[in-house]
Amino acid sequence: MKTAQQLIADAKAHVVEITAREVQDQLTHGEQIVLIDVREQNEWNLGHAAPAEYIGRGVLESQIESRVPRDARVVLMCASGNRSALAARTLQEMGYKNVASLAGGFRDWVASGGAVAD
Repeated sequence: MKTAQQLIADAKAHVVEITAREVQDQLTHGEQIVLIDVREQNEWNLGHAAPAEYIGRGVLESQIESRVPRDARVVLMCASGNRSALAARTLQEMGYKNVASLAGGFRDWVASGGAVAD
């Protein structure tokens, strides 16, 4: 049996992590990235990255296929980077090949000057 921290560490060992600054720079240069926020609805309602789409972690597996093609470049974000790492690992298992987790999550998005909507 694994603890939550062990599951997160395992996920992070298997997924690409990308910084908020890297995502912001890539978006500025016109790169096509689907940024998905997997936080809870109340977290999203308090503020979210302006270019992000909302798909809560609890429904990600059931909604992702109808909203995002498997060949899209997907970056997942949460508050700190743990839930998004778990979600990225799940998407890999579902056949998404170009998926990453936003290291530091929404907290680092805001700290690095990323656009925020409410």
